[in-house]
Amino acid sequence: KKEDGTEDQGGLDDETEITLQLKSQDMLTFPVNKDVVMQSALIKTMWSGDQTETEIPLPNVRGSILKKVIKYMQYHHTIPAKEIEKPLKSANMREVVSEWDANFVEVDQETLFELILAANYMDIKPLLDLTCAKVASMIKGKTPEEIRKRFNIQNDFSPEEEEAVRAENKWAEDS
Repeated sequence: KKEDGTEDQGGLDDETEITLQLKSQDMLTFPVNKDVVMQSALIKTMWSGDQTETEIPLPNVRGSILKKVIKYMQYHHTIPAKEIEKPLKSANMREVVSEWDANFVEVDQETLFELILAANYMDIKPLLDLTCAKVASMIKGKTPEEIRKRFNIQNDFSPEEEEAVRAENKWAEDS
């Protein structure tokens, strides 16, 4: 309270919104509200180290991917992401996460993997969980051959080695 007994309303300075400029690998700059980007532990650490610096370089993230990451953070700034149940109860993402999140990860494989790398680099755990859950949903219920085909993985086992591995891991197929 002030001396005259009235409540102090606080100055406008307390409410000033700070905008950080996120700079991608390809030198694109994205202005984003500081409170939104604090979902990234990397940015939070960089910002707390020097609060006068408003340009945040993200040399490991391409502009097109950063734009999607920002879209994710803006949406989840007001609607926190829910914890994803593990193991996944379904290969259908709509049964595992919100409609918005399911649509967000409905992207081509290369974009999905770049989102995983960006979420990991920027340290945004809910986004990393979401993108990894999408990959898990693509694998769920598939045979090793189907998984190899889906992700273009070369089988470097000889038929004998493959048989030995299958025998060792027979218990996994039974569960």
